[in-house]
Order: sequence, then structure tokens, then C-alpha cells
Amino acid sequence: MTSCPCGSRKQIDACCGPLIAGEPAPTAEALMRSRYTAFTLGNLGYIERTCTGQAALSFNRLELERSLLGTQWLGLDILESHRGQPSDSVGKVKFAVRYRQNGRTVTQVELSDFVRVGGAWRYAKGEVSLESKLAPAVHIGRNDACPCGSGKKYKKCCGVGQS
Repeated sequence: MTSCPCGSRKQIDACCGPLIAGEPAPTAEALMRSRYTAFTLGNLGYIERTCTGQAALSFNRLELERSLLGTQWLGLDILESHRGQPSDSVGKVKFAVRYRQNGRTVTQVELSDFVRVGGAWRYAKGEVSLESKLAPAVHIGRNDACPCGSGKKYKKCCGVGQS
């Protein structure tokens, strides 16, 4: 079994996997986590299916495919969650994603709006925060813990294939 990339510490089959397969997300945060997992898996069909409103109008599969080339996902942190519970019709989730692209490590902070459409949570829009930044360059030894939070050694996780 594989750990879920969303950082829940659950197995993917007991976390985001069923949502990506079509089960409705119970909360806005669960949808956010499953969308992150879908990005790590390159499942742009799920990303598109879970958009509505402004997000659906601005969805550009070709641009996303290009941006995902060479992207290594390092982790997701949920910073805040407002409303977005099973009884709500709207919700907000503030999160930070860490990724490496073209040799640069980036932390992107976003505040996303979610709405319930036909009983299912959908991503409506997001605003990238000014907090987003390039991570400072640090040396990570092959035997150090991986900074993505997986609990594995760097050489067995995000450092696979790097010398």
C-alpha cells in the first residue's frame, strides 16, 4: 500500500484514492487534499472535473501539462480551514504546497474558495499569497530525513536519482 501524498498519514486507498475515483469529498479540505494528490499523480482529468466557476473557465490542460513537466511534489500543509463542512455550502482552505521545478524549490501559499454544486464540493477560485517564495537553498545529505515530511531518508524519497 502507498501513503497518500496529501500528508494525512493514511494509505491512499483510505484517503484521497476513493475521491479521485469518483466518491464525493465530504468537506472542502478533503477536496483540497484530493486535488493536491491528483496533481502529484498527474491526474488532470480529476482536477478539471472538480472545478467550477472562475476555476473551470480558466482551466487550461495544455498549460498545466507543461507546468507539471519536471515538477517534484514535496508536500502539502493545510494552514487554515473555514466552514466547508458537510452541512455548509461554501468553504475556504488556506494551504501551502512545496515543490521542486527546474532545480528550484518553491513554497506556494494559496487561499482557495470552494462551493457545493449539486451536493458535491468544487474548487471555485484561488488566490496565491504574497507569502509564496522560493525556499532558501539548504544542503540536504543523502542520509538526512527528507524535507517533504515522509519520514524516509532523502536518498530513498525526493532524492532518488539525484547525485
